[in-house]
Amino acid sequence: MARKIIDLSLTVEDNMPAHKLFQSPIYIPALTHETTKSFGLGVEGDIMTFQTNYIGMLDHVGTHVDAFRHVNPKGKPIDEMPLDLFMGKAVTFDLTHIKDLEEITEKHMDEAEKKSGVKVDGHIVLLCTGFHARNYADRKQIVWGNPQLTVGASEWLYKRGSKMHGVEGPSTDAPTNNIFAQHRYCRDKGITHFEWLVNLEATIGKGEFEFIGLPIKFKGGSGSPVRAVALLDE
Repeated sequence: MARKIIDLSLTVEDNMPAHKLFQSPIYIPALTHETTKSFGLGVEGDIMTFQTNYIGMLDHVGTHVDAFRHVNPKGKPIDEMPLDLFMGKAVTFDLTHIKDLEEITEKHMDEAEKKSGVKVDGHIVLLCTGFHARNYADRKQIVWGNPQLTVGASEWLYKRGSKMHGVEGPSTDAPTNNIFAQHRYCRDKGITHFEWLVNLEATIGKGEFEFIGLPIKFKGGSGSPVRAVALLDE
């Protein structure tokens, strides 16, 4: 059966928006095709030039996943977490009626599950609120406006065996408080999440699909950027 790949990842670029507590990345040319002409590589009539870029960033930039170590000093770092956590059966919940800074509750989860036609049982659950599409052009709102995934909604996921979930925007917790209730719940239950997913609208109404969001193997990493994709059967 043919499969369609849906890219759910944000493009990494210099000085892109980041979480309110984090630095934006530096991503700039280091060596360019113009500057490497002087290296004298290749052969006469066929000079070989190249480009490399400098990357300076935290391990929580763009579309990324939180390691257990991120909010738990005794939790496993990204390089020690089993790879099967970052891939598997998934479903997207249509929560596009949720407004910026609004709370996502267990009632919303019940309604979205029914609408999706998929009974959550160990699935990776992706939450599409339309937040990214509405706000990415507004650098302030994209950092300071994301909805709050409540503890009740997080418990809803946990009870159904969902060890991973994903949201748009920089955090599962709203930026207007410093309680971080959702992150603390995940810490205590041994679950975690993908943040700053994009293009989730393309997976609404598709039923169950395969999700892949593999991290970079950073030694002792508190998280990692991922290239998140959905694989849909056509």
